[in-house]
Amino acid sequence: MSENSTPDEPTAAAESTAVRVALWRALHAQADPAPHVLEDEIGLRLAAPDDGWRHRPDMDPHATSRNRASIVARARFIEDLVAAEADHGVSQYVILGAGLDTFAQRSPEIASRLRVFEVDQSGPQAWKRQRLIELGFAVPEWLRLVPVDFEAGGSWWERLTAAGFDTARPAVVASTGVAMYLTRDAITDTLRQIAALAPGSTLAMTFMLPLELMEAEERPRQEATEKFARAAGTPFLSHFAPPEMLALARESGFGQARHVSAADLAQRYFADRTDGLRPSSAEQLLVATV
Repeated sequence: MSENSTPDEPTAAAESTAVRVALWRALHAQADPAPHVLEDEIGLRLAAPDDGWRHRPDMDPHATSRNRASIVARARFIEDLVAAEADHGVSQYVILGAGLDTFAQRSPEIASRLRVFEVDQSGPQAWKRQRLIELGFAVPEWLRLVPVDFEAGGSWWERLTAAGFDTARPAVVASTGVAMYLTRDAITDTLRQIAALAPGSTLAMTFMLPLELMEAEERPRQEATEKFARAAGTPFLSHFAPPEMLALARESGFGQARHVSAADLAQRYFADRTDGLRPSSAEQLLVATV
């Protein structure tokens, strides 16, 4: 529950996509050989799946290896970015669609130098707060859980400022695994809001490539993934070629924008591996500064 919630506010379990991400991060630590790009089994403890979770079809170590690599690579990239920005005096970090993110629990030496805002749906977030407490993790003053009812048209911007976000100070804003579920107009609105932040602010956001720009070997699996998402009522609504995403960021008001490709992440975090693990070409990163 947030600072503004009541003790009897209803809770809801974490969304299935958030759980899958948490389990993939844990699977990386458990199934892939060292060195690990990210060490995160706290999300697994939060999710508390059945003992047979590693036998789920979506946890197959071989079939999901590139998705798993993408998940840990994007998290590591953003956390490296946050640490670097903190060293340069940035003191606010906003995670849009936080899910079962565990940066605050895994890296308190960095996070405690910031004010960390986790923005998410109110029910799953109240559940997460409860699970953190049950597992013995504190919810310190510098960690702000910001509930937003997106389905009812809630404004994450209004809730963020109400939770103590200082619009006059720069921030790092992260949004991963969200853009493909949003319309282009919704993405543009979000970009414009973030581009209006204080100078020195940075956005790191993932986006999905059009099918024809992905590596050919990945296209059948991606088509199946998107078909499943449509059937589940969560269709992928937006795909961008990198130049298109960079142009949209600049048109929205960012002073600088750069594309961080899956190949860039592979070179940065996977170059010395001998097991062939590398990120999926489907997901790319936009890094834009105000």
